[in-house]
Amino acid sequence: MSMFCYQCQEAAKGTGCNIKGVCGKTEETANYQDTLIYILKGISRVQVASEHAVDSEVGSFIADALFATITNANFDTERFINLINEGISIRNRLIREFSVNDHHDTVTWKPERDSDYYNHFDISSILSVTNEDIRSLRELLIYGLKGVAAYMTHATTLGKNNTEIYNFMIKALDSTTRDLTVNELVSLVMECGKFAVDTMALLDSANTESYGNPEITEVNIGTKSNPGILISGHDLKDMELLLKQTEGTGIDIYTHSEMLPANYYPAFKKYKHFVGNYGNAWWKQGEEFETFNGPILMTTNCIVPVKDSYKNRIFTTGMAGYPGVKHISEINGTKDFGEIIKLAKSCNPPVQIEQGKIIGGFAHHQVLSLADKIIDAVKTGAIKKFVVMAGCDGRHKSREYYTEVANILPKDSVILTAGCAKYRYNKLNLGDIGGIPRVLDAGQCNDSYSLAVIALKLKEVFELADINDLPIEYDIAWYEQKAVAVLLALLYLGVKNIRLGPTLPAFLSPNVANVLIETFGIKGINTAKADVSEMMS
Repeated sequence: MSMFCYQCQEAAKGTGCNIKGVCGKTEETANYQDTLIYILKGISRVQVASEHAVDSEVGSFIADALFATITNANFDTERFINLINEGISIRNRLIREFSVNDHHDTVTWKPERDSDYYNHFDISSILSVTNEDIRSLRELLIYGLKGVAAYMTHATTLGKNNTEIYNFMIKALDSTTRDLTVNELVSLVMECGKFAVDTMALLDSANTESYGNPEITEVNIGTKSNPGILISGHDLKDMELLLKQTEGTGIDIYTHSEMLPANYYPAFKKYKHFVGNYGNAWWKQGEEFETFNGPILMTTNCIVPVKDSYKNRIFTTGMAGYPGVKHISEINGTKDFGEIIKLAKSCNPPVQIEQGKIIGGFAHHQVLSLADKIIDAVKTGAIKKFVVMAGCDGRHKSREYYTEVANILPKDSVILTAGCAKYRYNKLNLGDIGGIPRVLDAGQCNDSYSLAVIALKLKEVFELADINDLPIEYDIAWYEQKAVAVLLALLYLGVKNIRLGPTLPAFLSPNVANVLIETFGIKGINTAKADVSEMMS
């Protein structure tokens, strides 16, 4: 075994990747990522032992570093070496400042040669925890933290901060180095769900205060005749900078995958060269980046191994990275996309791969403005069921299940969605119910928060004691660690009987899976026909 990773839904053979990641991650990169997590645990151990409040530099570093290890975020070994060295420097600074000396510490803080720190790290550390339930809960907690960290990084980019979230990250990372019981770890996992809600709420306020509340929008999915730049990922600040720097250049801007919801924000609609969305979910980027012809900017995770056919016109920024791909860093609070703009001017316009429009923009503010209409439709029986089909898309054929579910759901049901899972059905002609589209897209994966806000508001309006008494079913698709954070958020809010697919996580031990099943009613998916029948009953 040269590596071990089972943090995503595509873990090899449903158990874990131990030679090379299905995502394309090499054993070297995987082992550096494990080492970085190990360093973060050491920093957290020092911070907790010091009993000092965390400063923003340490908290921000931990969030960014966790974000870098999310599936399909960063494949660049050199970037991880730099993060590891920065982490060691922070750890040593904290030791000096706090005069920490914990002789019972299980994390090595002072290797004889820091430069060799990562070379001596035991890559089997995940599996070296012999109690599989403890191992499972520690990993579930860490993966939830990675999702929280991703959303926290986006919020801080827009000027929002919350030291309580940083404090929890540190407490949780530290806990994975200590001999805690199963019950103590379960409690921490549920607390992670609480902080996932808080972080998504923080990001929601950051996005809406910066760019306005998303509004119902028809998005063009065809192409124009000008050269274009394609922006993918999740970072709205990068979107803003790119639109500003390309204004008046004769270059059109298109979104891709999870950047689609940028089309819904009022602040971006003023840019006439912002012309729509190109393509589908992240896993189709290999073919779609080829036909786009122009430069591509990857702002966050969801990059896949880059083909030579477009390697010279793809750029990364933020925590994204790929070997041999030009990375654009932030300097003095901004980023210069001049090189991308110059390249775009020399490229052909994108090849049109589809045409038409899709509708979105149904975040909580917009949906609640339609509350009277929706409530009336429920009371009259025009809408009998809401089905939350949020989460991630992926390449496996088993995900056709979600398209099939959308197609066979009765016409008196409405799909609530967020994340790239929507690409399995957002271009189907499913019609509407009294002018209410049958697919209500709230936005990115972090906008799953909007779906929770909507559900809680409906619970209040209908004067229900339990959120589970609403006519809402949950059929969630997961792929990576942000989806894990969203799942923990839903569990914290008390949502039960969630279907999770296309497979249950490999990192759940049988006992931990049983706890989730017995306590929260979590279950795997069946056939689309069987599940729809059960949901409608």
